[in-house]
Amino acid sequence: MSQVQLWTYIVVGITFAMYIWIGYSNRVRDTKGFYVAGQGVPAIANGAATAADWMSAASFISMAGLISTMGYDGAIYLLGWTGGYVLLALLLAPYLRKFGKYTVPDFVGDRYYSQTARLIAAIATVIISLTYVAGQMRGVGIVFSRFVGLPIEWGVVLGMAVVAFFALLGGMKGITWTQVAQYVVLIVAYLIPAIAIGMLLTGNPIPQLSFTFSDIIPRLNAVQVDLGFKEYTQPFQSKTQLDVLAVTIALMVGTAGLPHVITRFYTVPSVRAARYSAGWALLFIALLYTTAPAIAAFARYNLIDTLQNATVANVIEGEKQNIYELQYPDGTPVSWATSWQKTGLLAFYDKNGDGKIEMHPGAAFEGKNFKAPTDSTNEVYFDNDIIVLANPEIAQLAPIVIALVAAGGLAAALSTASGLLLAMSSAASHDIYYRILRPNATERQRMIMGRSMILVAILLAGYFGINPPGFVSQVVAMAFGLAAASNFPAILLGIFDKRANSAGAIWGMAVGLGFTLVMILLMKSNVIFGTPAPIIKDFMGISAEGIGTVGMIFNFALALIISRVTAAPPPEIQELVESVRIPRGAQVVEGAH
Repeated sequence: MSQVQLWTYIVVGITFAMYIWIGYSNRVRDTKGFYVAGQGVPAIANGAATAADWMSAASFISMAGLISTMGYDGAIYLLGWTGGYVLLALLLAPYLRKFGKYTVPDFVGDRYYSQTARLIAAIATVIISLTYVAGQMRGVGIVFSRFVGLPIEWGVVLGMAVVAFFALLGGMKGITWTQVAQYVVLIVAYLIPAIAIGMLLTGNPIPQLSFTFSDIIPRLNAVQVDLGFKEYTQPFQSKTQLDVLAVTIALMVGTAGLPHVITRFYTVPSVRAARYSAGWALLFIALLYTTAPAIAAFARYNLIDTLQNATVANVIEGEKQNIYELQYPDGTPVSWATSWQKTGLLAFYDKNGDGKIEMHPGAAFEGKNFKAPTDSTNEVYFDNDIIVLANPEIAQLAPIVIALVAAGGLAAALSTASGLLLAMSSAASHDIYYRILRPNATERQRMIMGRSMILVAILLAGYFGINPPGFVSQVVAMAFGLAAASNFPAILLGIFDKRANSAGAIWGMAVGLGFTLVMILLMKSNVIFGTPAPIIKDFMGISAEGIGTVGMIFNFALALIISRVTAAPPPEIQELVESVRIPRGAQVVEGAH
């Protein structure tokens, strides 16, 4: 067993023991504790839990990897996700908390006085959460595969078991306090390598400053241009301008429609606490998001500097691919490269037989398979999702730091997965089973149904984690697009448009969600259904990550038009909308429940 593996077992074991203890200590037996943590979570704790819930494996593991390989174009993930959280915190969160419901379908059902609207919102919540949690399971599988030595498939299974424990035992209360601990782990794990590598490369320990006020970017540009790549600071033109805009909007408004994040604002005691917790969460999120571009640039530079012209010392025949044992110029083994090749997420091909590895523009890793290795002179192929996790190994940091990053990646994935599973469970058990199918169900029956739905959701999430339709960030971006096309218009109009009625909401959500889901399935048919190529490449130049913007436009248009040509909402609903927008107090108009 290597030192890295040993330290990983120790650090991950300690953090998991802490999570389990917290979850067990905060176990619940009633629905209010299960769904909204008894509405007694302090603002700063809820801010940390919200940050952990929202900053998933996509933020921790995948985002910096995409920025590293996409360069300028990768900024769409930073702009979309951070801008979206500001939108959620300022525009929606306080009003939703004042409404006083457990879930998004609860809000939609009561605001639009319709069980059909509630059902569509619940179905949307399940689809969004399932898509989102698949990305988290993929991230968990990658971490376990590299640092524990399990195949990715078994890593996903182990992650499923851990998440099931948190979600089944403690509900929202247990998940909330576990997420507070997970935020501490993930942010420390993200910042320490960034600080250390910043010092090594620039002499400045503050990643944001070492990235901005040093010569690291000119050095990176010089290296890239020499190898035939575009400059890191120039648009890579991997996406059309229309698609860049569509993806950014989908990520932004999708954030404001995510069911598991919105539910977090119901766990605090008051509207005032919801506002404060939103502010704390924004601060906690900013710590990671302002560091991500620095990590992306550092990783890109170290990757090229390490692998370009590395000597092939030996080639070992493997089942899936040959393992290239590489050496640095001084003869030292490039041990991290050998370890990552065993996961199947990194591969080398010495095409010209010169005994050296060369990086050039060319084919990339896509989904679970490499593209044909003969289509360029490039000899290095890697999955974007390994960039952050491999970064401290590439920089040759201490094994304990490498292990800490693994624990941070798991914390990010597991915290979000827990929240998503609870959102799916509450949509199925509370909004469909209790509010529609069996209004007379006892508390015990509702709890049993909620926990049963968590198990079903975990099994589905595990399948898509093993068979992902893209990189972690890409899968998560599709979930945001689905939220943008379904929940966001209904919530926004429900708060700010008294004239929005049930017919408009139902048609808007159904068409927005249906169109977006179908387009994603068609555009990703090659990885979801195994077709030779995508049935549809794009929609007017817009990719699967941005198609939610089009669905959102359809939703808004139908909701507004239909609401104007059909009967207005009842007077009590219009009064409810007015009362929810009053800044002070947490009272709700009688009858809202």
